[in-house]
Amino acid sequence: MKKLILFISLISFFSCQKEKNTAQKNPQLDKIISEYYEDQLKLSPLSATFNGDNRYNDLLNIDFTDSHRALVKSTLEKYQKSIQEIDRESLNTNDQLTYDLIERDVNLGMEGLSFPENFIPLNQFYGFHLTFAQLGSGSVIQPFVTTKDYENWSKRMLKGAAYLDSSIVYFRKGMAAGHVLPKALIVKIIPQLEAFNVKDVKESTFYGPIKNLPKSFSEADKKRFTELYVNNIQQIILPAYSRLATFIKEEYLPKGRLSSGISDIPNGKAYYQYLIRTMTTTDKSADEIYQTGLSEVKRIKTEMEKTKDAVGFKGELKAFFEHMRTDPKFTPFKDPAEVLAAFETIHKKMEPQLKTMFGRVPKSPFEIRQTEAFRAASASAEYFAGTEDGKRPGIFYVPITNAKTFNLTSGMESLFLHEAIPGHHYQISLQQENGDLPKFRRFGGNSAYAEGWALYTESLGKELGLYTDPYQYMGALGDEMHRAIRLVVDAGMHSKNMTREEAIKFMMDNEPLNEEGTIAEIERYMAIPAQALSYKIGALKIKEIRERLTKQLGTKFKLSDFHDELLKDGNMPLEVLEKKMDQWANGLK
Repeated sequence: MKKLILFISLISFFSCQKEKNTAQKNPQLDKIISEYYEDQLKLSPLSATFNGDNRYNDLLNIDFTDSHRALVKSTLEKYQKSIQEIDRESLNTNDQLTYDLIERDVNLGMEGLSFPENFIPLNQFYGFHLTFAQLGSGSVIQPFVTTKDYENWSKRMLKGAAYLDSSIVYFRKGMAAGHVLPKALIVKIIPQLEAFNVKDVKESTFYGPIKNLPKSFSEADKKRFTELYVNNIQQIILPAYSRLATFIKEEYLPKGRLSSGISDIPNGKAYYQYLIRTMTTTDKSADEIYQTGLSEVKRIKTEMEKTKDAVGFKGELKAFFEHMRTDPKFTPFKDPAEVLAAFETIHKKMEPQLKTMFGRVPKSPFEIRQTEAFRAASASAEYFAGTEDGKRPGIFYVPITNAKTFNLTSGMESLFLHEAIPGHHYQISLQQENGDLPKFRRFGGNSAYAEGWALYTESLGKELGLYTDPYQYMGALGDEMHRAIRLVVDAGMHSKNMTREEAIKFMMDNEPLNEEGTIAEIERYMAIPAQALSYKIGALKIKEIRERLTKQLGTKFKLSDFHDELLKDGNMPLEVLEKKMDQWANGLK
């Protein structure tokens, strides 16, 4: 009798799901989502530009001011109220996903406003002082094609200088409240700011749009923009960078804290737990994450030992790391072009297998570029999304400060899988190209899904015909170890009083990374707590789902279908993703 009741219940459930999947979209929710997305763009015009929406290219909000945060709060309160007026259970499946995503987004946003995040307006890893220069370089994101584009930037650059000056005001508020950066990070910001101090305006990053004035412009327009930009750069932008550099060096640095973790600031422990929820989309405790990290480090280290022995290296694992770091045969490159070409070779090598593992691939174009010199020293390899119309390609940026020291064993293959294809480029492009999703979902998301997917794709290397070289496989293991170590050092520094120096030692003891690279990584985790947790937590969940569904479906499981379904509905919290994939699998039984 119990089996019959269960069977009837399952029939009822899946019939209900089928009805919900085919039910009409809810116009009230559509209106809320559309307005929410538009309001978010108005609150963050830079986000619009990043998304390829050029309506607000002349605007810039100073997003850390009290007045701006008050506006954000009133906007979120409006949507908290409006979504509560909708009956979630009456929505079709896709709309329920949308409902859950906006509800989570709004509630997390409100909770975040309870913490004075605005007391640290920027840091050495990311901040407007770096984004401003990228926008103004004329080569990325901010368009410079028409006279309207040039006029837009002439307005936005003035607001950018005001942004830099305003950051001084809020850094001072943080100083008064004991909410400051560690000294170890502050010293890294100073040279970044001082690098903009050039004697000849033509050497400035911000002069890029003038160097590349469109030939179609009239001589009068060329003269007008040249004079306008030179004046703004010399008289407004560069002095703003100089003022901020002087403040950071003379006033802020002496007030910097000696501790490494965010728990040392007022209410820091609660803030870190909030960041964990935001970045991992889970309620895992810092200690649980720390213990998971230790377990993963142990597992991966065992695999590293096997690989070391397989290549016939005699010695301890740490000595093998040193061998990989220092043997000249692993640094064959002479110039940046050779490094970029090596990544393109990786792309070509795996293309045949990609077709068997993905039924849907992006239409968006893709490029590999060297990271700009002004930020390369502090940058990691990264992906910049293209636009939905394909006019701006997805870009895989590789920082190359010295091509002759660029190491083959650094995990080039796994890096390409993660940052480029089929990692971020596939996930983000397919999401943006999906016209069935509201813009809120096409251009939004969380780190656990995005970075979890990208890290998961690193595990596909052998299936894609890569990792045939044991040293490249060792590099991939190093990358996996890197993400496991992050769980230990991030949670360790921010919840267990682990020092910067202890974190550096733990990382160098367990992976083949040089001291300079290790320091940059550890200081990144100090600057943006919990963000680095999202990679491993997300990847572990995706692997868990794949393994479970493979067993459940048997011969009905097809990897390309699994990947397509995983990416089809875009970025979502891990719990929501798992429920969605279970429903998909149940429909195949």
